[in-house]
Amino acid sequence: MYLNCKTYFSLRYGTFGTEELVNEGAELGVTAMALTNINATTDAWDFYKYCTERSIKPILGAEIRNDNQCCYLLLAVHLEGFSRINTFLSHHLQAGLPFPAHLQDHYLTEADSGVFVIYPMDKLPPAALRPNEYIGVQPAHIAKLFSFPVSTYQHKLVVQQPVTFRDKRHFNAHRLLRAIDQNTLLSKLDPATQAAANETFLSPAKILEAFTRYPFIITNTYQLIDRCQLALDFHSDKNKKVFSATAEDDRILLAKLAHDGCIARYGKRNKTARERVNKELAIIDQLGFNAYFLITWDIIRYAQSRGYYYVGRGSGANSIVAYCLQITDVDPIELDLYFERFLNPYRTSPPDFDIDFSWLDRDDVIDYVFKRYGRRQVALLGMVTTFQYNALVRELGKVFGLPKAEIDQLSVKGYYSRSTAFGAKKGEDHIQDLVLQYGRLLMNFPNHLSIHPGGMLISEAPITTYTAVHMPPKGFPTTQIDMFVAEQVGLYKLDILSQRGLGHIKESLRLVRENQQVSVNIHDIEQFKKDAKVREQIRTVNTIGCFYIESPAMRQLLRKLECDDYITLVAASSIIRPGVSSSGMMKAYIQRYHHPDSFDYIHPVMKELLQETYGVMVYQEDVIKVAHHFAGLDMGEADILRRAMSGKYRGNKEMLRIRDKFFTNCSEKGYPDEITKEVWRQIESFSGYSFSKAHSASFAVESYQSLFLKTYYPKEFMVAVINNFGGFYSRELYFYELHKTGAAIHLPCVNNSDWLTNIKGNEVYVGFIHVKSLEEEMILQLLEERKRNGPFLHLQDFIERTQVGRETLNLLIRINALRFTGRSKKQLLWEANFLQSRQHATTAVGNKLFQEPAMEFTLPDLPVHEMDDLYDQVELMGFTLYSPFPLVDDDPAQYVAAKDMSRYKHERITMLGYLVTYKPVRTVKGETMCFGTFIDHELNWIDTVHFPDSLARYPLSGTGFYRLTGKVVEEFGVYNLEVEQLEKPGYKPRRNKE
Repeated sequence: MYLNCKTYFSLRYGTFGTEELVNEGAELGVTAMALTNINATTDAWDFYKYCTERSIKPILGAEIRNDNQCCYLLLAVHLEGFSRINTFLSHHLQAGLPFPAHLQDHYLTEADSGVFVIYPMDKLPPAALRPNEYIGVQPAHIAKLFSFPVSTYQHKLVVQQPVTFRDKRHFNAHRLLRAIDQNTLLSKLDPATQAAANETFLSPAKILEAFTRYPFIITNTYQLIDRCQLALDFHSDKNKKVFSATAEDDRILLAKLAHDGCIARYGKRNKTARERVNKELAIIDQLGFNAYFLITWDIIRYAQSRGYYYVGRGSGANSIVAYCLQITDVDPIELDLYFERFLNPYRTSPPDFDIDFSWLDRDDVIDYVFKRYGRRQVALLGMVTTFQYNALVRELGKVFGLPKAEIDQLSVKGYYSRSTAFGAKKGEDHIQDLVLQYGRLLMNFPNHLSIHPGGMLISEAPITTYTAVHMPPKGFPTTQIDMFVAEQVGLYKLDILSQRGLGHIKESLRLVRENQQVSVNIHDIEQFKKDAKVREQIRTVNTIGCFYIESPAMRQLLRKLECDDYITLVAASSIIRPGVSSSGMMKAYIQRYHHPDSFDYIHPVMKELLQETYGVMVYQEDVIKVAHHFAGLDMGEADILRRAMSGKYRGNKEMLRIRDKFFTNCSEKGYPDEITKEVWRQIESFSGYSFSKAHSASFAVESYQSLFLKTYYPKEFMVAVINNFGGFYSRELYFYELHKTGAAIHLPCVNNSDWLTNIKGNEVYVGFIHVKSLEEEMILQLLEERKRNGPFLHLQDFIERTQVGRETLNLLIRINALRFTGRSKKQLLWEANFLQSRQHATTAVGNKLFQEPAMEFTLPDLPVHEMDDLYDQVELMGFTLYSPFPLVDDDPAQYVAAKDMSRYKHERITMLGYLVTYKPVRTVKGETMCFGTFIDHELNWIDTVHFPDSLARYPLSGTGFYRLTGKVVEEFGVYNLEVEQLEKPGYKPRRNKE
């Protein structure tokens, strides 16, 4: 009878959580329910699981709507019917087509379709109903049967009680969601866009009572329910099962590739490597992962054939087979990485490979996977974004008609957690109270479907067997289920990711090849690790632009560790994560690293497990080891704990059970309570932030590749960083870093610059992309004209050949892009105004028989002011080209330079710095402090600490210059300025008084 139930996955419509809906039905004694979310099957698998747990018969389907018009319900008779519903949804959602108003002569109405179609009473199709088509009657609409041809449709009428919300309060929440969706005031919400107020759970007794005069409708409904016999199969492997011809052929092929790669990586005589390859191959075959490895290898092979640079990372780097197949460049033997972290019979979740590509290449790799393995079998993995505090406040504020100032007042500007943001606030009036009240209710409700950052599914059966597929703006078919449901289904994702760091490397390789005629083997990692100059770069922390090791915190950590080797860099990549750092274990690690005999292990077992990391849990593997060997959890439970600590687990009940077992086991082993609590505290501190060791190793490999390029090709490398617009710092800082390499940097020039920044020998020309308000299409036309007909000869030639508009020409002149003419910017602006005035009467040079000589102008004296160029650079590019310090109205030589800080340890000094970035943090007392990063006039780094009292009195007020007064402190060889006072000096005037 409950054939039309919705959850909040009917986005911005339903208000029931999936489990909440099922529990509500169970409390009322419901024995069968159908989930029919609007144009979606997002939570169908969860609904099925919850229903079976509560002894309710689950029926899966969808409510088909065009905008606000309900067309019909679709219910699956069996698994094939569910697949057909998903296929039907997917076809229309991907193509952006409206759904048919009725399904007469449609494949869904065929006798063997496995789908029931239920029309609303007022939406009957024009022709006779087919055997699997029905008419839904709501208890609230029984009166309409008096004027309805009941006898004609007696065997087609079924009970359809919509269930959308629980009570009046949730009905109000529903109306708010509809107003948000319609982008309208609540007071102006069209009733046609919302549900009726009676769409709640009626008890079975009330429904039976409502249909007393029509018992055959109840009978029809029970018969329809009985015919629905859907059985879902959880967890069994549903991925593409065979890569080559047969599963046995896959086993043979993978073994050949792995053994050939083992020889290439380790040589013919490495017995340890050979034995580990054989061991892994046996486990891979036993668990049915041969095809998964081969598919990943195939994707890598395609990328290599196209010259795409990539990095294989994540737990997959624990595998020597992956290393031999060149899926990763991390040697698991060198780092003692155990394969079982990636794949073992105890794992409660499927493993996956993470493959990073340049942001420029990733979409082509994804496109290859779709074309290679078929669009029916391939989809991007979806995810659901949820309403969070600020977004909710703004949306609800608009719905209630609050002015922007009040909405801003209610918004979070500080450090509220997701769980307490609403609870901590009260409104100033009734309306504000309503915003906060319903904000609390709607917090974490699904808002819209999105895309997982990189997950792809490649299934044996069509993807629509398991879920509907939609088409986000990205342009690739994407599932309505997320990674957690995919795992339950038995679909293992393959992560095809992108990152800017790889773009840096790829662009660097191109520039080095073009500018120096050198081809770098970027995968020669072993040589990079041994290279003395590269080691020196790490030791001196000359890492700006290098992946993962350029941030202020990472640079300080590397210096404190005196890092100059791969193993230490791997550890640093994980220690820097907030989990280790915020627990106080980062400081402990550094201290123990320098003084390994200065501490005692918390317990002998912990020494045995964590001797490599000085008793500090640094990697996810450490959580598994401690949970299993210290606390006695089995490997499956240890893996759940590891996943929970890395933010990849969904299931609080199971997590609480494991926590209780952890403490119980430790008590039974006789550990003191304080030791058990401290070990658990360290595990908990990992929450959401820990890396696997293999993941850290993969990051370290990419760091080495960046470092090698920065060491031997610093100019090309920095140009590549600039051209990829990615990194920890702003482009301004990267131009200053390029200046430090000795490159001759030039402002944009119409005869030498391109859209992106280029380098020729030692000469670097800034790309036009950095000039604000320049249109790319216009610049590309300009560049094409230059390519076709040669460099521009003079201003008149430029204007006539490009037909450039007045605004664009003025921008080019102001940034000095026409300086090849030998004229000042003021002269050019005067001449350009005259030439463009007569432009309408001239013909483009391409149509002229003879080139006309340039017009000569006699101009008055137009004085040049030295600061004009600098301020034009700031206005048009956002920064000055070489250094910001010519702008400061002060003498930098009066202040202590960054390179001299070590001479003033524990002394109070004043420095002049230009703010690069800062990071606010919360202290244990809940106060705000921050860490600052500045550069001095020599472009060297100044790192500062601003404690709460100092920050409160002297806040950092935006970018610019600061006089910083404070005490120089030192820790493990790293010098910081503890700021006690600061002030902002002025800027030099644009023009001196004349």
